[in-house]
Amino acid sequence: MDEVAQVAERFARFAAEEAPGRSRVYGDWAARVAEDGAVVAVLASIPAAHRQPPLVFAVTRLLGAADDADAADWARFVRERADDIVAECGVRGLQTNEPLRCAALLPALSRVAGPIALLELGASGGLCLYPDRYSYRYAATGRHVRLDPVDGASEVVLASTWDGPLPELRLPEVVWRAGIDLQPRDPRDPRDRAWLEMLVWPGEEGRRERIARALDIAAADPPLLIAGDAGDPGALRALAADAPSEATLVVSTPGVLPYLPRARREALIDAIRALGARWITLDAPGLHSGWTEPVDEAEWPGGFALALDGRVLAAADPLGARVRWRA
Repeated sequence: MDEVAQVAERFARFAAEEAPGRSRVYGDWAARVAEDGAVVAVLASIPAAHRQPPLVFAVTRLLGAADDADAADWARFVRERADDIVAECGVRGLQTNEPLRCAALLPALSRVAGPIALLELGASGGLCLYPDRYSYRYAATGRHVRLDPVDGASEVVLASTWDGPLPELRLPEVVWRAGIDLQPRDPRDPRDRAWLEMLVWPGEEGRRERIARALDIAAADPPLLIAGDAGDPGALRALAADAPSEATLVVSTPGVLPYLPRARREALIDAIRALGARWITLDAPGLHSGWTEPVDEAEWPGGFALALDGRVLAAADPLGARVRWRA
């Protein structure tokens, strides 16, 4: 299959399988790509690693396409701004920075004795480095669980559905927060803030507001973010050496491992374990062999596995909207 055919097929699949129920606008735009040869030709000029539909759509919006543009107007914009779109996509990457993911990570963090030095690989703007600064609302069968920071309810409230028995949940005591990313985003920089908010799909307005408020929290107390390869064990070891010795080092890898070839994933997991750090991850069951017990993918339809040190605790929505306790 040639490049043009691959682009048409990828966007058609996105329109049929990924956009429905999440963004009508992106679904319409993707369907238009699949049937518009001129637009397909523009997008085929983008390097393959930089032409995922959500990335292309975010770039066009960053360059001025209206969030609610109909498909014909959006296609016209792509044809008119083709060179700019190809160039901008080439230097951008998807950076899912969803603080709601902390609602899935919190059950694992609750099992780690503090104080904690939290290090995230693939941190983007670092919004998942503030699990102690957010409020949580879990809707469980017959009851609701509410957790707030010690100084009161947060501007960022993370609401999630909980299935199964409720373990003890508590906010961690984070005394050091750091991350590695190829393109770390500074929450104090208006341009970086605009890009992270642009990665929210049209129709996800609650998510955009949540990210904006989380960016305010991060901007008030910025984490240590290092530009580098999050899959490089050497970069991990160098940053981990800066963590305070009196704190428990916790390395978090939600969202980064799928972007690494399998051999690099396994090497990175080995490096985390060699540090003696606690390891928290949220991954598709078949993504790696870092689990302490085999994980049957058939038992996790549509869900990811939340694990502490490789021991699976729960199934969870990859962005934190639902947790099904299994431990």
